[in-house]
Amino acid sequence: MEFLKLLYFLSFLFLGVGANHAGLEAYWKSELPNTPMPKAVRDLLKDGKLPERVRLRPDATPVLTRYGVRYRFSIYGRNPTEDELHIDPKVKVFFLKMDLNRGSSMNMKFVESLKSTTAFLPRQVANSIPFSSKSVPEILNKYSLNPQSQDAGIIKETIAECEVPAMKGEDKYCATSLESMVDFTTSKLGKDVLAISNEAQKTDAKVQKYGIVSVSKLNNNDKEIVSCHRQNYFYAVFYCHTTQDTDAYMVNLVGADGAKVKAVAVCHRDTSAWNPKHLAFQLLKVKPGTVPICHFLPEDHIVWVPKH
Repeated sequence: MEFLKLLYFLSFLFLGVGANHAGLEAYWKSELPNTPMPKAVRDLLKDGKLPERVRLRPDATPVLTRYGVRYRFSIYGRNPTEDELHIDPKVKVFFLKMDLNRGSSMNMKFVESLKSTTAFLPRQVANSIPFSSKSVPEILNKYSLNPQSQDAGIIKETIAECEVPAMKGEDKYCATSLESMVDFTTSKLGKDVLAISNEAQKTDAKVQKYGIVSVSKLNNNDKEIVSCHRQNYFYAVFYCHTTQDTDAYMVNLVGADGAKVKAVAVCHRDTSAWNPKHLAFQLLKVKPGTVPICHFLPEDHIVWVPKH
C-alpha cells in the first residue's frame, strides 16, 4: 500500500505529467485495492496534458439523462421543455421497476454522452487551474475564446452546474481529478466499494430493441450510493453526488443485432418531491410518490456502492 503511494508521488516528481497514467493507476490501487477500475475511468487514463486549444462538442446525451442544473431541476423543479416533450416515444427514457426483469425488452441506444477526447489531469495540475464562475474570463482569455462562442457557453454552463447548491439531503462535489473523485466517494462510502459503469461489447448509435438477460441489485436499501456524471469540459470533470432512496442495478442486455451491453440502471424509490408535471410522469402515466421510476445511465457515468 505505502509502495503504491510512493510510486504515485514519484511518477509526477521525476517523470512529470507524462506519467499521469501510471500515477493515477497507482493512486487508485493504493486507495481502492479491492475495487476494479471501471471502463468509464480507464477510458480517461491518458497523458494528462492541458490541450493547446479548446474544442468542445455539445453533449450527445438526451437532456433527460444529464446531471447538473438542467437535469436536476427538470426532475425536481421545472416543467418539461418543448424539446423534452418531443422525445421519441418509442425510446425508453424512463421505465417502471416492474419492467426491469429478465425477459423484458425495450427500445434504447447506448452511447457515450461525450467523446473520450479528454483525460484526467493529475490533481496537482487540476488544482492549479481556475474553476469558478468568477474565473471564466481568465479561462476564456487563456484559450482565446470568444465569450459568445459555443465553446465558451459550454464552459460557463459546466462551471455554473457545479456551483449550484446541493439539494436537501444531498452531498455534491465536482471532481476535477481522479484523485478528488476517489477521495469524495471514499469519504461518503468508505473504501470497501464497487465502482460500476456501462460496458458495451459493440457500440451502435442506432435505437434498437434490447432484451434483458439478467438483473442484479448492487446496493442495500438502507445504504446511500454515490453517482458521478461526466461533465462537458476540456479535461475530465465529474459531477458527483450522494443519493438516498435509490437502488442501483447491473443489467445484462442483448440487442436485436447481437450487441451485448452491461448497463447500470438506477431506480428512484421516492419521487414524492418531484415536479408533478415532470416528463417521467407524463410518459409513464403515474403520479409522484406512487411507484419507483428507473432509467439507465450513459456509458461514461459511474455509480459507486458499498459492497454487501
